Amino acid sequence: MTAEQQTQLDQQGRLAERRHLLVSVKVRRPGEPWFVSRVADMSVTGFRLQSFMKLIVGSYLWIMLPGFEARRAQILWTRAHESGCAFEHPLHPAILDHVVRLSEDRPTQEL
Repeated sequence: MTAEQQTQLDQQGRLAERRHLLVSVKVRRPGEPWFVSRVADMSVTGFRLQSFMKLIVGSYLWIMLPGFEARRAQILWTRAHESGCAFEHPLHPAILDHVVRLSEDRPTQEL
């Protein structure tokens, strides 16, 4: 995907406003153990995951945001050590606000 195509997707294809943050999360693929990764931005519909975990477009993972139960998400794209993921069910806006506040207080807090 070219930079111009990505810009068009950013401008036209987003379902919700993206919030920039940097927060530690726990993630796992189905049937595997949890490990710590980071989310670099998030909206109520999805997030950009920074992880060394090999992810496959179309597959699912579980993500545990700080202070909340695990949520299922689908991998939409991958590039190097980043992946774009969509929550199976959108977040409540208050959850997003809480995670953004946590990232402002402690961007790489341990879980």
